[in-house]
Amino acid sequence: MTTTDASIAAVPLGEAVLDNPAYFALNGPQAHLAERSGTAVRYPSDVSPFAALPLPATQQNWADLRHLVDGRVGVSAGVHWDPPQDWRRHQPVDGVQLSGEGVVGRSDDEAIVLTTRDVPEMLALVERTRPGPFQPRTIELGTYLGIRRGGELIAMAGERMKPPGWTEVSAVCTDERFRGQGLGSRLVLAVVANIRARGDRAFLHTGRQNVNAIRLYESLGFRLRRAAEFAAVQAPAR
Repeated sequence: MTTTDASIAAVPLGEAVLDNPAYFALNGPQAHLAERSGTAVRYPSDVSPFAALPLPATQQNWADLRHLVDGRVGVSAGVHWDPPQDWRRHQPVDGVQLSGEGVVGRSDDEAIVLTTRDVPEMLALVERTRPGPFQPRTIELGTYLGIRRGGELIAMAGERMKPPGWTEVSAVCTDERFRGQGLGSRLVLAVVANIRARGDRAFLHTGRQNVNAIRLYESLGFRLRRAAEFAAVQAPAR
């Protein structure tokens, strides 16, 4: 049995996959994107910075990740990592995870599907708004929707990690000139509508200090599920 087969066979039911979303995504629906070494997996660096291990991680798991990142940085995807002492652990970003199991979603006539031709504008919008990591190939993770005004991309949202039965809503951002018009809410609901149409449920992450965003997501029907930590770790040079 391959590592991927073994991992899929061990996938827990229901919400439990959200406790380690990148691991189950990369050993499941997004396995075609996975770079792996033994039990350690990661997205290609130009897709996402996230890497993942089984939890709780053993010394062998960390050895696998060390070989996989090979001196580069790996980022935990909403889970707490306690690396070996000789690893460097950068200051983590404290976040929260919200479940949108009960959110139905709503399509939006103004939302358009973004393609690889839109990536330069998407990267520019992310640079201005800082919603979180977004790389040149992040668009390969799922469907991204955008709203244009006067031909300019001013807001977007899309899909990132896909553990079995779930899809993460991500890269929710609006140019500051157009905030306060409900564009983010509309795009989130439009993304959720697509997720629900193929039988998945939605979840998302945001910063713990981002109180306004948390309230907004809760008003759309998301519920706070757990604390989430995003930490960059780097193995010592060989």
